[in-house]
Amino acid sequence: QVQLVESGGGLVQAGGSLRLSCAASGTIFSIDGMGWYRQTPGRQRELVAAIARNGWTNYADSVKGRFTISRDNAKTMMYLQMNILKPEDTGIYYCNANFGVYGTGTYREVWGQGTLATVSS
Repeated sequence: QVQLVESGGGLVQAGGSLRLSCAASGTIFSIDGMGWYRQTPGRQRELVAAIARNGWTNYADSVKGRFTISRDNAKTMMYLQMNILKPEDTGIYYCNANFGVYGTGTYREVWGQGTLATVSS
């Protein structure tokens, strides 16, 4: 089985920075799209940033210019550099990835357990 584990969350003051990491492990043939989602109290889980296998990225309007998503395909790692953090960035950040299933041409979606980032005002 494949597994995603997030790390790097914590408590930071507004204007500060955090770097989140997502490590994929298990029997991995390939990884297509990956992304970070955020669960805010009282809100549904929303896409924060996504990155394709070739490095193309997409960001939510609320984080453009402040967050940077990246990936290391050889190490099966993904990162989210979060700068100039705001209180509204507070939430549980989840790693998401689409894994290729060998010999089938299909993909399987996997979620991590999440890491909490709290931004104080």
